[in-house]
Amino acid sequence: QVQLVESGGGLVQPGGSLRLSCAASRSIFAIATMGWYRQTPGNQRELVALITNGGSTTYADSVKGRFTISTDNTKNTGYLQMNSLKPEDTAIYYCNTQIGRINTWGQGTQVTVSS
Repeated sequence: QVQLVESGGGLVQPGGSLRLSCAASRSIFAIATMGWYRQTPGNQRELVALITNGGSTTYADSVKGRFTISTDNTKNTGYLQMNSLKPEDTAIYYCNTQIGRINTWGQGTQVTVSS
């Protein structure tokens, strides 16, 4: 089974940028749908962005125009470029891959947007 490891989180000021990475233990993005989700304490995990193996993307309304999801199959890595960050983007961000009924999650990376 594939393993996913997120990185790139941290503390950033409002208006700043971060790029999250999701490294997969094997080649998967050519056949999987990859998503980035986020969760804050006391709330359910919510979808941030999704990319299919064909390259189609979906974004939550709250991040449209600010976040960009992508994958690099040569590096077995997915990305979430986050620009114009807002305090309400503060959360733990998780990457996910889905192939049929097989759903895999990473361990999460903390993003904190604060001055």
